[in-house]
Amino acid sequence: MQNIEIEQSIENSIKDALKQNNATLVAHYYVSSDLQTLAEESGGIVSDSLEMARFGQNSDADTIIVAGVKFMGETAKILSPEKRVLVLDTEANCSLDLSCPIDEFSKFCDQNTDHVVVVYANTSAEVKARADWVVTSGSALKVVQKLHDEGKKVLWAPDKHLGHYVQSMTGVEMLMWDGACIVHEEFKAEGLKRLMEIHPEAGVLVHPESPKEVIALADIVGSTTQLINAAASRPENTFIVATDNGIFHKMKEVAPHKKFIEAPTMGEGADCESCAHCGWMAMNNLEKCLDTLNTGNNEILINNQIIDKAKNSIQRLLDFTK
Repeated sequence: MQNIEIEQSIENSIKDALKQNNATLVAHYYVSSDLQTLAEESGGIVSDSLEMARFGQNSDADTIIVAGVKFMGETAKILSPEKRVLVLDTEANCSLDLSCPIDEFSKFCDQNTDHVVVVYANTSAEVKARADWVVTSGSALKVVQKLHDEGKKVLWAPDKHLGHYVQSMTGVEMLMWDGACIVHEEFKAEGLKRLMEIHPEAGVLVHPESPKEVIALADIVGSTTQLINAAASRPENTFIVATDNGIFHKMKEVAPHKKFIEAPTMGEGADCESCAHCGWMAMNNLEKCLDTLNTGNNEILINNQIIDKAKNSIQRLLDFTK
């Protein structure tokens, strides 16, 4: 009871601080349920990284508080350079971002100047600035198909699993960077097959950052938003879900009477059947949110030239999907 009262007190203090700072809280689907609830209760949003940034851009807030990982804060800053953007922990990172350092990536691009550079949203501001297009998991198929139809060659980074999925669906050959998400890469096809045998009535929802063997077993392959929509709209009452388990909060919210089961990440010597949660996302919490608001720490600062170039690559996507 005491812990609940302490948590409620912190939440109330955050709501007050958001008002005092004319700030909005935007949270990713993979952060804790209390932060997701707080974002919505305070007039913010829970969404994927690009929609988080667009919400901040379109809000009247002077300050955007980002509950997620560093690249999400950078994306928010790129779309709202005039606003103050704060993250809850500057050490909260992303394996896809880290796997694609700008110096190495620039060399790769310079060696293949006849290719259009398409990068996934899970990348640094510098990598976005080096790209021609930024895409999301929900838009990647359409963008790559458009470029192919125009006769253009595609250089893709950083997620190889999402890249292979796009190739398999479009038939477009892409020059591929070798990166992967440490959470999605751990899903195991054999374990998923066993779980499907135990729950033959279940629909299987898979994020395309997962290995191709796991994707092949899916009923629906899609972005976080697309998987949440599928959970609400599809007829199944049970789902096996292969993505970060932070998504279960929103899935249970949109489909409260349905059952959601984590897809297995268990391999030989594993400590848990499914460990599908990003450790960097887990670094976000209520206490850090309040501290960030009170101190103004963890501000995202990006060179203006980088912002301008990165915004161009994002804007291409926004215009295309408008």
